[in-house]
Amino acid sequence: QVQLVESGGGLVQAGGSLRLSCSASGIIQGTNDMGWYRQAPGKQRELVAVMSSGGTTNYADSVKGRFTISRDNAKNTVLLQMNSLKPEDTAVYYCRLWRLGMGTSWGQGTQVTVSA
Repeated sequence: QVQLVESGGGLVQAGGSLRLSCSASGIIQGTNDMGWYRQAPGKQRELVAVMSSGGTTNYADSVKGRFTISRDNAKNTVLLQMNSLKPEDTAVYYCRLWRLGMGTSWGQGTQVTVSA
C-alpha cells in the first residue's frame, strides 16, 4: 500500500505563491501518473494538474499559466508551484497517484487559503 504525504499548504494573499509537495512511500513502477486535485467547500473534487511517468502534463484551464507541476521519479515526489494565486484557488488540495493495474491512492489533503 502506497502512502502519500503532502506538505506546503497555508494562507497567502492574492497574487502570492505557494509550493505543494507530495512524497510517495514505497517503490512506484510501471505506467502511472501523479498529480493534484482540489475540493472547495460545497464543490466537487476537480483536477488541478497531473503528470504521467512519461512526462505528459495535463492542467485545468483555470490554472494554466499560473501553476506548474513537476516530478522527481527517483524520489517519488511531485511538486506543484502555484503563482499568481486567486481567492478562487482556495480549497483542500489532494495528491493523487494512479498506477496501471493497481488503482488510485490519495493523500490526506492540505489546505490552501488565498485571501483577497
